[in-house]
Amino acid sequence: MRILVLGIGNLLLGDEAVGIRIIEALERRYVLPAHVEVLDGGTSGMELMEVMADRDHLIVADAILTGSAPGSVAVLHDEEIPALFTRKVSPHQLGLSDVLMALRLTEEFPRRLTLVGVVPESLEPGIGLTAVVSQAIEPALAQVVAALRYSGVEAVPREVADAECD
Repeated sequence: MRILVLGIGNLLLGDEAVGIRIIEALERRYVLPAHVEVLDGGTSGMELMEVMADRDHLIVADAILTGSAPGSVAVLHDEEIPALFTRKVSPHQLGLSDVLMALRLTEEFPRRLTLVGVVPESLEPGIGLTAVVSQAIEPALAQVVAALRYSGVEAVPREVADAECD
């Protein structure tokens, strides 16, 4: 089983960084098995193709534009994620959609794809999330953990893992 949890975002554009902050919280708070890779994809595009290829489950955390209220969390699966991004879903949809299309063409598309997104309040230049998007990290992180559980992976809270080691 090869699983990748990928955070995407730009740390210099306010709430655009939410995908990165979600995976940072995942790594800080949970212990994951060795077959689960967690990666900060930043604003990378096609250079992520190799690391995303042939995954059993690809979980992407990102800022997404759905028209819902800022701070809303949305979870999309497989075909629910627009293959060609016919409407703007992510501020960096070009890079992500290009990689997903290329993976389809090379027959290396992940067997399961989950997008956990948070609607941004501000994409203005600046470091730090708005308060409303900061509050969305917890429910978004819970959705990432649920996606892992769907693939049979139990994310063990660090305090539990540390207590078991004592």
